Amino acid sequence: MRWLLVLLLSISATNGLEYIFKPGPLIPATKGEVWPKPQREDKLDDGYFSVLPSFFRFALSKNSSTCATLTEALDRYRHLIVFNNRRVQKIYFKVRSCHEADANFLGYLTSLEVELTGKCDDEEFPSFEMNEEYTLNVTSATQKLTSSTVWGILRGLETFSQLIYLTDDYSCHRVETTQIHDYPRFAHRGLLLDTSRHYHTKESILQLLDAMSYNKMNVFHWHITDDYSFPYVSINFPELSQKGAFHPTLMVYDQKFVKEVQEYARKRGIRVLVEFDTPGHTLSWGLAKPDLLTKCVNVPRLELGPIDPTKNSSYEFVFKLFDEIKEVFRDKYTHLGGDEVDFACWESNPEVNQFMVDRDIADYSALQSYYIQKLIDYVSSIGLKSIVWEEVFTHNATLPETTVVNVWKSDDPQSVLDQVTKAGHPAIISSYWYLDILQTGGDWLKFYNADPWDFPGTDQQKALVLGAEACMWSEVVDSNNLESRVWPRASAAAERFWSAQAPKQPALLEEVWPVASRLQEQTCRMNRRGINAQPPTGPSVCF
Repeated sequence: MRWLLVLLLSISATNGLEYIFKPGPLIPATKGEVWPKPQREDKLDDGYFSVLPSFFRFALSKNSSTCATLTEALDRYRHLIVFNNRRVQKIYFKVRSCHEADANFLGYLTSLEVELTGKCDDEEFPSFEMNEEYTLNVTSATQKLTSSTVWGILRGLETFSQLIYLTDDYSCHRVETTQIHDYPRFAHRGLLLDTSRHYHTKESILQLLDAMSYNKMNVFHWHITDDYSFPYVSINFPELSQKGAFHPTLMVYDQKFVKEVQEYARKRGIRVLVEFDTPGHTLSWGLAKPDLLTKCVNVPRLELGPIDPTKNSSYEFVFKLFDEIKEVFRDKYTHLGGDEVDFACWESNPEVNQFMVDRDIADYSALQSYYIQKLIDYVSSIGLKSIVWEEVFTHNATLPETTVVNVWKSDDPQSVLDQVTKAGHPAIISSYWYLDILQTGGDWLKFYNADPWDFPGTDQQKALVLGAEACMWSEVVDSNNLESRVWPRASAAAERFWSAQAPKQPALLEEVWPVASRLQEQTCRMNRRGINAQPPTGPSVCF
């Protein structure tokens, strides 16, 4: 989508000069605009406060619950407000003091009252059911953030931090008087990271979680293994990473780090949804467990294929692995994969074909369903809920009604989503937000214009859409270019997942411009916080 070129030409035509533009940023950033846009935001236009970062504090209400998760969040956001904004002033503009003389000046905002009305439990992990609603009032009479959950407080702190902006001369920090009542449109707002095709450093994963929190995304979908490598250090099967990782000690995710990721994510209100994709995408497993996979017979360039669904030993192995997954990962959902199974080895193997004849299994899609149904039944028996890629559904596996179907293919996602929800299954859609597909010219608009409800379903069907995900597959991405490939393109998706459904897609210049200006501000904000987000809209500058 070459919307940026169209935008440039529109501006040049307005000026009567082709390919000649004003010096300076193409689209100036807004000031103090929140991303993603709150559900309800009332700008009172009756004045503003000035914030002196070094003197600002969060103050817990006397009626507020408290715990370490909350107090650490207050410290973290105070640091973001103080350090990042003061650094810009001192380094770039040598500003050390603020003098306000405007008639709309309401005084200095030295604190924001924070009240958590519900319990605060450091042992609680984010879940699909968590409540992220909050209210934030910055008025001449009241400056207060309130929520019934710590997750809502986290979202409100992010919003408040974004309301603070620097004046045009970079001398003062201001907050306009504002009232906000906010909550997410979708409960599942995910970002998938593939850590098999390229290894991503531990630091880059934690930084990704930070950036997710800045965009109010709440599910880290960890596609942790695939054909190319097995970096997860298993307790029950350590040989899988010893032989299947790119490096057995330097390029693995050990139990200590897996625990660290989950705790780091928890403190930011982010769920960790792990995916061990089977029966396909498992060639790296075969380096340690060759008998687990199907032997190919006279298949060019292939010796082993998907997991062999005819052996009891295959199920014993996979079940034991998922016993471990249940104990290690805290979320009650797990992603079982089930996509892109190459049937060539199954077709070539006489033992597999005899197994199918003996059990009246009609075709290889049905054989895949046979395998995945046994796996779903098992993980259900140990208390986990399943998410599967759409092929499991389209291959007519008999699924429990609670099984979540992840729609991902791009050829006809509306039809598949319609079929999935019509069958009564919850759904997640990823089709429109594949971040590995890179286009020139500011391609964030295609992510912004896509909507999870863009299918011909009833209101009851749309209620089954739990949310959506942006996907960062790592064929040509590693820790060196991860952040710039993801952000701010995923920010566009994040607003679509959080904010109210747009009445129409922005297409004309006057409709795109306000969104692009807000995204420019969000990009600069992430840059100041250490996230290497790429420029979204053409010539620009960030301080």
